[in-house]
Amino acid sequence: MSRILDQRILLLVISFLRSLQSTKVLSEWKKCGDRECETAMSRVQATTDYLGPDCRYLNFKTGEEIMVYSKLSRKNENLWTGSKGKDFGYFPKDAVKIEEVFITEEVEVLTKETDFLCLHGDKYTFE
Repeated sequence: MSRILDQRILLLVISFLRSLQSTKVLSEWKKCGDRECETAMSRVQATTDYLGPDCRYLNFKTGEEIMVYSKLSRKNENLWTGSKGKDFGYFPKDAVKIEEVFITEEVEVLTKETDFLCLHGDKYTFE
């Protein structure tokens, strides 16, 4: 009986640690085309297939087009945020090439906690 209880506690601890990882702040700052980060900054094309580590990341295949809306800055400058169809998420800037620039003057703003949550459909997923 004690062994089963130990296993359940271990599973709870692992589950808790995974949820912390998926809501971890990736950077405190980001660069956008406007203060609300609603304007597309550029259009890029994937130069490689990419499969992100969790639901906060945008998965794509070589050749797909992505609209870029923000770029993490300061602490973690290698991740950009963008959309491909209805999918939205983070991806490494090294996995894409810029096709067209819409915004040349970037605005640096603080990130929000909601920037690092998973969005499924019309609601946020709190893991």
